Amino acid sequence: MFHIFQKKEFLVDHLHGLVDIHNHILPGIDDGAKTVEDSMALIKGFSEMGITSFVCTPHIMHNVYDNTPETIKASYDRLRKELDSSSLLDVNLAYAAEHMIDDNFEHILKEQQVMPMAQDYLLVEMSYLQPSFNFDIAVDKVKKKGIFPILAHPERYMYFHGKYGKYPSLKADGVLFQLNLLSLSPEAYGTGVQKIAKKLLDDDLINFVGSDIHNIRQLTLLKDVKVSKKEIQQLLPIIDSTIRTFY
Repeated sequence: MFHIFQKKEFLVDHLHGLVDIHNHILPGIDDGAKTVEDSMALIKGFSEMGITSFVCTPHIMHNVYDNTPETIKASYDRLRKELDSSSLLDVNLAYAAEHMIDDNFEHILKEQQVMPMAQDYLLVEMSYLQPSFNFDIAVDKVKKKGIFPILAHPERYMYFHGKYGKYPSLKADGVLFQLNLLSLSPEAYGTGVQKIAKKLLDDDLINFVGSDIHNIRQLTLLKDVKVSKKEIQQLLPIIDSTIRTFY
């Protein structure tokens, strides 16, 4: 009955060595870092937490962020060049993308223009306003290519909050879940998202974690996230799985 008085811990104290598989630190390519200087500031901030390995995942979103493997590699090369000339020598940097399941997704999948992580994991997302009409079909096509679909931040799709059964249904269909670490605090996305994030942890539905950091403000929020001992015990094997899968 006294669980509400249990001491909480800073989440960042448990993130050392994490491979951040969802972030927007590549410069000038989406709604994340605008310049190489912004990217470097974010990487430095992460490194102070003990996070020095990243899979950069800019948006690929039709008619909004029409990124391609070529544009993403060009942005990566700019950042890699800056890193190589800096004192941050131990940063491991790879690149992929966060793919919106929209009316163009199946086309770029067919044309082999999608960008998997670790060769056979694909980070996908949906609109926050409504689920993608072609999500099930698109995911089935991803799986038929031998690629594991990872749904970014499932806790943030508020249209599923009142239909919680959709989450285990997606998992049963082979969709993996990536939790945003910021969702564990109400400061970033609100208490509704935090509640579902914790329930997904309770129900053992989360496979991986990522930051989804876009800017310094969010990075500062991440440093302030506190979680219970129970949540730490739930998160540690997921953090370990994220490291083992993507390092």
